[in-house]
Amino acid sequence: MVLYVLYEHATGYAVFKSIAAEDIGSQTDEVQQSMIDLGKFGKTLKLLSFSPFKSGANALENANSVSEGIVTDELRTLLEANVPRGKKSTKVVLGVGDHKIGSAIQEALQISCQAVGVVPELLRGIRLHFPKLVSGLSSVAAVKAQLGLGHAYSRAKVKFNVHRVDNMIIQTIALVDQLDKDINTFSMRIREWYSYHFPELVKIITDNYMYARVAGYIKSRKDLSEERLEGLEEIVMDTAKVKAIHDASRSSMGMDISPIDLINIERFAVRVTRLAEYRKELFEYLHKKMVTVAPSVAALIGDIVGARLISHAGSLTNLAKYPASTVQILGAEKALFRALKTKGNTPKYGLIYHSSFIGKAGAKNKGRISRYLANKCSIAARIDCFSDVPSEVFGEKLRDQVEERLSFYETGQAPRRNVDVMKEAMEEMTQAVGTEAAETPKKTPKKNKKKKRKHSETEEEPVEEEPQEEETTTPKKKKKKKKKKTDE
Repeated sequence: MVLYVLYEHATGYAVFKSIAAEDIGSQTDEVQQSMIDLGKFGKTLKLLSFSPFKSGANALENANSVSEGIVTDELRTLLEANVPRGKKSTKVVLGVGDHKIGSAIQEALQISCQAVGVVPELLRGIRLHFPKLVSGLSSVAAVKAQLGLGHAYSRAKVKFNVHRVDNMIIQTIALVDQLDKDINTFSMRIREWYSYHFPELVKIITDNYMYARVAGYIKSRKDLSEERLEGLEEIVMDTAKVKAIHDASRSSMGMDISPIDLINIERFAVRVTRLAEYRKELFEYLHKKMVTVAPSVAALIGDIVGARLISHAGSLTNLAKYPASTVQILGAEKALFRALKTKGNTPKYGLIYHSSFIGKAGAKNKGRISRYLANKCSIAARIDCFSDVPSEVFGEKLRDQVEERLSFYETGQAPRRNVDVMKEAMEEMTQAVGTEAAETPKKTPKKNKKKKRKHSETEEEPVEEEPQEEETTTPKKKKKKKKKKTDE
């Protein structure tokens, strides 16, 4: 067996031929040890040909083709000139670095390719000593070519990335979750810190955001006079609570704090309130992104849960590819594998547990409604991913279906069929588009005219067929007469 090796570099394609293929295959450990030494490695491989790229754009085009498994013209001509084909190729094997490009070469040129065994070790040695194996190529130029092609390839992949809009949703929902944890932690720190001075305020104000604003406004409880109650009422928005705070400040059991401590508490409270306000702005940004990217998923299950599903799946396309059974338990992988390992009950829901539909359902119907909701989520994700004009119409209709299924579990009232609901959604969608809906009735009369012509042609056909039937009947009669004569 003769082994050839194809190596793709940033400067061009190179084809090597192994000098002792049988010895290399039987002594893989020695090959690994001889990779560092150029003298020993040069005895195992021989450079047959090197085809440099014409320009940086040509190198980027070939790199994209190799990654997608497409044989370019440069690669085809190089392999046809150096690797034997036809009857001579029965004992010829071409070593490649990727199975995808290997299958493409085998399909296009009928050359058997291999990417396992000793081929990865040979490619590792070629990569290490490639500037020295090719005459006229320096290590500095090779590094610059690799760096330039790497940057161009990465820019092209990011530019033409289908999931680049989904990345904003993934980062935003991760930041929202992190801010929720941080705000809760900082709020508890303010409660503990300010409770030394005003412990009764914890029972009166339970909300973390409002507690931070009230603590930053009151500062010292001794300075809370009746003149400042109007500003406090604007924060609390409750006259009874304001009166309770004012009464508690007069008879508080808290200790006195120095002005420096109060200044630090105030600064920290202001920081927490700004974080909470930024979290609200971030949630509005997430809502706008979900409306533009996945409106059906957002209308069906909400912005937060829909964004978490997209983030956990990796992208909206991956979520659309998942079946409903996977969407149902998405986020509960540990519980699933633990149940499979211990042969216990598998989980009924994952991230969709945070949906309002699961909370509305009874204890007996939580599993059934989660399965139904996962089915509708997969449909909504596919509509958002593959539709040209995303809209909230389908998500609202799917949400109505889930609500009808909830009422069916409780009251027994039969829900509408999915076909009828989708027809209503399509009608509303065409009405919302407007321009496309106005163009469709103009095209329908042309189709009707064609149908009328076809009908007219079919009506004329039996008139032409009548004489054919008479002609076909006459030879039958003649045949019968001939049979009678033979019988006589």
